[in-house]
Amino acid sequence: MPNDLTRVGILGGTFDPVHIGHLILAEEAWARLKLSQILFVPAGDPPHKRGLPLSPARHRLRMLELALAGNPHFALSRVDTDRPGPHYTLDMVRLLQAQLGPQAELYFLMGFDSLIEFPTWHRPQELLALCRLVALTRYGYELDWNKLEAALPGLRQRVTLLPMPELEIASHIIQQRVREGWPIRYQVPAPVVEYIQQNHLYRNSVKAE
Repeated sequence: MPNDLTRVGILGGTFDPVHIGHLILAEEAWARLKLSQILFVPAGDPPHKRGLPLSPARHRLRMLELALAGNPHFALSRVDTDRPGPHYTLDMVRLLQAQLGPQAELYFLMGFDSLIEFPTWHRPQELLALCRLVALTRYGYELDWNKLEAALPGLRQRVTLLPMPELEIASHIIQQRVREGWPIRYQVPAPVVEYIQQNHLYRNSVKAE
């Protein structure tokens, strides 16, 4: 990983599969915040999704590799998938900071729904000290800053609100479309569509490795 990066965005998730919504949001954040790079960090063993079907990490990693190819300011990080779980965001951000060096400013991209729940995350105050939060605004979510500040003092000063295009697309919907035999072209990058077909992903329930 290059050590000359100064403003790095972090986009975490299961990416099961990665879709154009992820890519559009990442590109928008990169441009508007003038970031050096966006790191896509697939979760290995996300505590909040235990018990839910999850494709093996090798498939999710390969789909990301295919989707990110050709974009010089997008990169894949295996910091979560290459270590044992459970995988908390705080641990992941600490590892990335150690890899990138103390000069790197980290911007953690999240949805409004995640920001509302942020005070309940694992050791959120320590995470706030490590990175800025970038809340990707969406229609239908309203923030109660007084409530958030009461739960986690200083939160508002560490949050950047970033308007995003409205996209009605989600990984679980893509999985459902595959199971039902509907096309996913234009919702998922073409190489990822081909990979899903070749590996028969989402035809039935999947289990993590």
